[in-house]
Amino acid sequence: MRRALAGIALAVTSMVALSFLVPLALLVREQARDRATTAAEQRAAALSPVLALTTRRADVQQAVAELAAPDRLVVRLPDGGFVGTPHAPEGTLDRAVRGRETVAVDTADGWVYLQPVVLRGDRVAVVEAYVPAADLTRGVAASWGVMALLALGLVGGSVLVADRLGARVVRSSRGLERASLALGSGDLDVRVAPDGPPELQEAGAAFNTMADRVVDLLAVERELVADLSHRLRTPLTALYLEADRMGATPAGHRVTEAAAQLESELDAIITAARSPLAAAPSGGPAASPAKPADLAEVIAVRLDFWSVLAGQQNRPYERYLTPRPTPVAFAEDDLAAVADALIGNVFRHTPQGTGFTVRVERVDRYVFLTVDDAGPGVADPEAALTRGVSVGGSTGLGLDIVARAARAADGEMEIARAPQGGARVRVSFLLTATGG
Repeated sequence: MRRALAGIALAVTSMVALSFLVPLALLVREQARDRATTAAEQRAAALSPVLALTTRRADVQQAVAELAAPDRLVVRLPDGGFVGTPHAPEGTLDRAVRGRETVAVDTADGWVYLQPVVLRGDRVAVVEAYVPAADLTRGVAASWGVMALLALGLVGGSVLVADRLGARVVRSSRGLERASLALGSGDLDVRVAPDGPPELQEAGAAFNTMADRVVDLLAVERELVADLSHRLRTPLTALYLEADRMGATPAGHRVTEAAAQLESELDAIITAARSPLAAAPSGGPAASPAKPADLAEVIAVRLDFWSVLAGQQNRPYERYLTPRPTPVAFAEDDLAAVADALIGNVFRHTPQGTGFTVRVERVDRYVFLTVDDAGPGVADPEAALTRGVSVGGSTGLGLDIVARAARAADGEMEIARAPQGGARVRVSFLLTATGG
C-alpha cells in the first residue's frame, strides 16, 4: 500500500507538473525571442531619422557604432553600398528595396529584420538589424533548468508526503493484522491501540470490542461446560450405589470400573473448563505435549473394554493391529476418546448382533484406524462430518471429535461403505519422528 500511494503521488504530481511546465517553457522561449527581436527593431527605428538627415558613409558609420555593434546593425545606402556586413539573403534585400516593405526572416545564423527608409528624390535606404541565434535563446536554458528543479522538488515533496501518510496507514493496518493473527492463534489478551486514519481507528476499536466479546463468550462457555459436567455427578453417584448393591459380582465390577472412568473424565473436563482461557490448535483438540502414545496399544485396551458389551449383545467382531510401533502426537486419553467415539457409534447406531471390525495399519508416514460395521451405513457422509449434525439421533459431536483429532495430527477422516455393507470410518494420523 505504501508503495502504491507513493506511485500514485508520483504519477499525479508528474502529470500536473508537466501540464504547467511544457506551456511555461514554450512561453519563456517566445519571450526571450520577442525581447531580442524587439530590441533589434528599436535599434533599426532609431537609425531612420539619421538617414533622413544624411547618407554620408562616415556619418552613418558613426551612428551605427553608437547604436549597436558593427555586425548587429547594417545599412544599405541608396547608392547600393553597405555600412557593415549584410546577413540578409540577396533576394530578401531586393524585396525590401523594390517593394519598400518591412521584412523579417529567419536564417541559418539567426534573425534578420529589414526596414526600408524612403529618402528625398525617391531614394531608398534599408536598415538591417541582425540578431544571432544565441541571442534569440539567451537565458532560456537557465530558466528551463530552474523550472525543472522546481518540478523535481514538487514531485519529490509530494512523494515524500504520500510515503509518510502511507507509512502511517501501513503501520496501523499491520498492527491490526498482527493482532488478528495473535487472536486467531489463541492470545486472548492481545489488543490494538487505534491509530492512523479515522477508518482504521474505528476498525481497531471494533477489533478490541470483538476481542473482549470473545473472551466473555469463552468464559461463559467454559462455565457452562463445568456446570453441566458437575450436574452429571448426581447420576454418577447413583451408578456407584447400584454397583454397591450388586456387590462383588462381575457385573458389579464392570459398573464400578465404568463409573470410575466416567468420574475421571468429568474431573478432567471440569479442570479444563476452570483453567485460564487458552486456545487449542486450529481444527481440533489440543495435542498433548506429553510422551506420544501408541495407537495400536490404546485401541487394544479399548477393544478389551468394549468386548464385554459386545459379548452381551452377541456382536461378533474382528481386530487387526499392526505389530509395528504406531506412535502419534496425542496423549493416551485423547486417543482413547477417539476410539470410544468410533466403536461407541457402532453400538449406538446398529442393531444388537451386528458385527464390526477394527483395524490399525501403518503405511509410510501415517497410521490408519479403520472401523467397519455391518449395519445400515451412513446415508449422507458429508452431513455426518458436520459438527452438531447427527445421522442417528445423537448430539452429532462424536465424529466431529474424531475429525478434529485427525486434523490436529496432520491427518484426515473419511466415511465410506464398508465391505460388510455398513459404514466405514477411516482416520489417518501422522507418525511422530520416533515411529521407526
